[in-house]
Amino acid sequence: MHHLNYHHLYYFYLVAREGSIAKAAKLLHVTPQTVSGQLSTFENQLGYSLFDRINKRLYLNARGKVSYQYASEIFHKGNQLAEILNNSDEVNTKEFVIGITNGIPKVLFYDFVHATMRRFSQVKYVIKEDSFDGLLKELAINAIDFILADRGIAPGTQISANSFFLGESSLSFFAKSPLGEGLQFPDCLNQMPLLIQGNTSGIRHALTSWLETEQLYPKIVAEFDDTALLKLFGSEDFGVFCAPSAISKHVEEQYGVHCIGNASTLNERYYAITGKSRADYTISEAIVEAARGILA
Repeated sequence: MHHLNYHHLYYFYLVAREGSIAKAAKLLHVTPQTVSGQLSTFENQLGYSLFDRINKRLYLNARGKVSYQYASEIFHKGNQLAEILNNSDEVNTKEFVIGITNGIPKVLFYDFVHATMRRFSQVKYVIKEDSFDGLLKELAINAIDFILADRGIAPGTQISANSFFLGESSLSFFAKSPLGEGLQFPDCLNQMPLLIQGNTSGIRHALTSWLETEQLYPKIVAEFDDTALLKLFGSEDFGVFCAPSAISKHVEEQYGVHCIGNASTLNERYYAITGKSRADYTISEAIVEAARGILA
């Protein structure tokens, strides 16, 4: 199929969203037979079905789920365009979408971007949090302008993007109570309860390698993809946890914990990733410059 029929795509989109042909027909003010016919024509043009039909009910199959994801984005953007064109005051409104990986501390993200957001206050900012791979998929279809991540793009990745190294921060360890007399960091970590980042975090492998190199064997109590949740459990004395030294003061004040030591050889690195197809890099460059200044 060389051309996508958006009329048929819209019928498919409504059926998938509403969960039935009858509900989609009611919204379109047409008969169910008309919707069913349009859906069949669309599937015939594609050469495959988008639904599994089980006991007279429709369930999106693998191809259908992918098609629905893209259709949702297409018609969402279409609705936004219609709203902008119908309101002359918003014609010049620009949207800048920033993706942040789960492992990036929220306060560090704020430090990186807040000055740029104030500087370019006429822009509408959309902040999305997802896994690294999930954000790259969004970048590949131009649904995201800028990604802040704790890792760069791996060599050989088939995505047209620019990757910028922003800097790094050593990691500090925090506990609800200060170290007792006679305890020294990092030896104190032996047999201590430890909260660690999940496998999606860029620092996870470096942390476990550091513990092995230092011959430290803490008791791993839990692991978290969400670093804010990790700190919350640490503040409730579930275990020791680590966070970037760059936000050490904030962590102590916000979560009521004490810094018990700094691992100067254990560093978390930060990257900015942008799509090469984007023509306007002004906002991206401002964020990169601000982040590098903070991490310098």
